[in-house]
Amino acid sequence: MGHRAQLLAAARQLLEDKGYAHITARDLVAASGTNLASIGYHFGSKAGLLNAALGVVFEEWATQLTEIALADPAASPLERAHRAWAALLENLAGRRALLVSFIEALAQADRDPQLREQPAGMYRVVRARVSEIVSCALDTTPDDPRCTAVASWMMAVCDGLSMQWLLDPSAAPKGADLLRGLVDLRARSEVQP
Repeated sequence: MGHRAQLLAAARQLLEDKGYAHITARDLVAASGTNLASIGYHFGSKAGLLNAALGVVFEEWATQLTEIALADPAASPLERAHRAWAALLENLAGRRALLVSFIEALAQADRDPQLREQPAGMYRVVRARVSEIVSCALDTTPDDPRCTAVASWMMAVCDGLSMQWLLDPSAAPKGADLLRGLVDLRARSEVQP
């Protein structure tokens, strides 16, 4: 494993153990078995490395939710979205430390346009992936503004549920309750004139 991969693995572990705001470059070097120069060479800065590690985690999580959403080929687009949201809620406890690190990174990104580009890029990748799924349901192309708007809305729901859970896990909905409520709401709206 090269220095880049070692640094990413160490950063990911430290994000879970210490949180974004408390990691030092020395922590990264010690955990990765590399040197300070490697951080600058591969990532430009400590923050660049930490954001890159968060990007890997973000991509993995998006892939998992996409697989869940697409698992049943007979499911409607709304059923797929509901399943992804329920899975998100059911898996937040195991991702709490990384979610907090992501929030800490976002707070820092506003002060550095170069660092802001990393999470913005993550969102673009996920938006494009969700737009592809939406485009199939709308029988259009993923770059159709309707698809990207719906994708953004679906991502906002995920972000909002995550933030609610992070602030007050006991008050956040359970995945099964969300699914039942959305199914009931949909059934009632189809009956209404």
